[in-house]
Amino acid sequence: MDMPIEIKTPGVHHIAVRVTNMARSKDFYLDKLGFKAVLDQPELVIFFAGNTAIALKGPEGRVSPDDQFNPFRVGLDHIALGCDDRAELERVAQALNAHNIENTGIKLDETLQKDYVAFKDPDRISWEFYSI
Repeated sequence: MDMPIEIKTPGVHHIAVRVTNMARSKDFYLDKLGFKAVLDQPELVIFFAGNTAIALKGPEGRVSPDDQFNPFRVGLDHIALGCDDRAELERVAQALNAHNIENTGIKLDETLQKDYVAFKDPDRISWEFYSI
């Protein structure tokens, strides 16, 4: 049997998300959620969520403008941002509602006994703001 690779890493460097409409996604991530772009190009926007870079990549010719994320297909299920303050979790849940962003409200993850709020971006990519 081969030895495991045992990758040594401090964590995730970046996550790249393909979107169908860059203007709509910039409005959601930058204007509504309030992330600050560190790179803003026509087909690529990068912002940081904590120490993790998130890249929004515009559509390519092979992507239908009607395409939507589906967490039940093979691949990404959801992205979870950590939250270490209950008041912040409550504030974000209320702000999502104020911006008419589809979300679950604060829920308890029965498996890990942690509270979270799940929400979807304009392409229905699933996000969570999750207590750590």
